[in-house]
Amino acid sequence: MTKGTYQLASSRHHRRARRIVPTAAAAAMAPGGPLPECCSRKKRLPPALLQELVEEILLRIPPDDPATLLRASLVCKSWCKAVSNGWFRRTLHQLHPSPTALGLLHDWHDEAIPTFIPATASPFSLAVPDRLLWRAVDCRHGRALFLSKPKFPAKELLVWEPITGDQLRVPLPVAFQFGHTTAAVVCTADGCNHHDCHGGPFCVLFLFSVYNEDPDDQFNTSACVYSSETGAWGEPTSMRDTFIVDFDNYSSVLVGRSLLYFMTDGGFILEYDLARHRLAWFDTPDSCHDKGWPTCILMLAEDGGLGLVEELDPHLQLWSRDAVDARWVPGRIICLQSLSLNGAPCPVHVLGFAEGANVIFATTAAGLFAIQVRSGKATRVCDDHGYGKLIPIVGLYTPMPRGQRSRKFPPASGYQHLRIGSATSLEEVREGSFESCC
Repeated sequence: MTKGTYQLASSRHHRRARRIVPTAAAAAMAPGGPLPECCSRKKRLPPALLQELVEEILLRIPPDDPATLLRASLVCKSWCKAVSNGWFRRTLHQLHPSPTALGLLHDWHDEAIPTFIPATASPFSLAVPDRLLWRAVDCRHGRALFLSKPKFPAKELLVWEPITGDQLRVPLPVAFQFGHTTAAVVCTADGCNHHDCHGGPFCVLFLFSVYNEDPDDQFNTSACVYSSETGAWGEPTSMRDTFIVDFDNYSSVLVGRSLLYFMTDGGFILEYDLARHRLAWFDTPDSCHDKGWPTCILMLAEDGGLGLVEELDPHLQLWSRDAVDARWVPGRIICLQSLSLNGAPCPVHVLGFAEGANVIFATTAAGLFAIQVRSGKATRVCDDHGYGKLIPIVGLYTPMPRGQRSRKFPPASGYQHLRIGSATSLEEVREGSFESCC
C-alpha cells in the first residue's frame, strides 16, 4: 500500500469513527467518565409547569383581553381546566372587582354587521341568538334577554347566558295580547354579588302598553313578573295613562335590588318596584326635550341612584335624581373634544349604558366610542352605523370546557331549555375578524 493510499484509507476510517455513537458501556469506560447528556441520542423534554404556576400566569391576562384567555384554554386539557374551574373565576373577580364591558348587542339592520360587536382590546365572538328571530331588549347579571320578532312562530322571551351559552325560552304572559312591549331581567339570588350568577334564580319583568277603544280606559300600561324558581308569571299590575307609550329605543336601569326604570321614546320614565309591585311615571329634565325628541338615556348616578346622561354636542351632561324631593340635579360635564372628525367637533348621540362597568356608549361621525364615566376616557369601538339601541354585555369572560354539559335552570313549566355554544375556537377569536364592518 502506497503512502497516499494509506492516508486516504485512514481519513475514511476517521470519518466513520466520528459517526459512531458511543454506547453506555463505552461512555462509562471513557477516560473522563460518562459523556454529557447532549451527546446522547435522546434529549429529555423540559419539565412541565406546575398547575398552580399555570393558573397564576393566566390570571395575569387583562380582563379586556378575552381572546388571549380563550387561546390559552385551547393549548391543552390541563390549561382548559385551569381557566374554567370555579377557583379561577372567583380569583379573577377578586383581582378585578369591576366587570368589563365585553361587547354590544344592537338593532342595526345591516346583515354585514355582526350581531355581537366586541368592545374589548382583543376581538372575539359569541354565538348570539339569530337576530332575524329575536330582538335584544336587556342584559344584566350575566344574562341577556330577547323578545321574539313577528317572524317567530310563538310569542316568547329568550334568556341567554353569554358566557355559558345556556338559553331558556319563556312564553309571554296570558294577560298580554298585543301592544308596545319591553322587558328586563334581574338576578334574585339572596346576597349574590353578581360575579357568577350563571344557572341561579332570576326574574323577568315584562311591560306592555295597550290602546283600548273604551274611552274610559283608553290607554293602559301593565307589568308582569316571571320567576324562574316557580316557573310562572305573577298577576299583572296595571296603571291607566293619558297617552300611548313605546319602548323601542331605550333599555332599562336597575337601582338597588328592586327599582327598575324604563324610558319611553317620548322621554317619560316608568318606575317599577319589584318589592312592592308598583308602577309610577315621572318626566326627564326640560332641557332633554329642546330638540323635539329625547336627547338623553338612563344611567346610574355616581351615588348609585338614578341618573341621566344628556347630549350637549359635543359634550355630555350628567344628571342625578334626588330621592328626597324627586327633582333632577345637574352634575358634572364630560368633555369630548377629542372625539372629532378632521379636527371639527361632531354631534354626539348616546346609545347605551353598561351597568357595573360604568361605561357610556356614544356614536359620532368619527365612530362608536366607549366612554368611562369616572375618567372621561374615550375608546373607539367601531365605525358609526347609525342611530339605534345598544345593549352592553358586562362581565368577566372565562372559557367554558368544550363538551361540558349545560347547567339546567330551576324547574319550571312551559319553557324549553336549549344550549348554544359560546366562543370555543381560534376561528372565532381571530384578530381582525371584524375589520370589514367595524
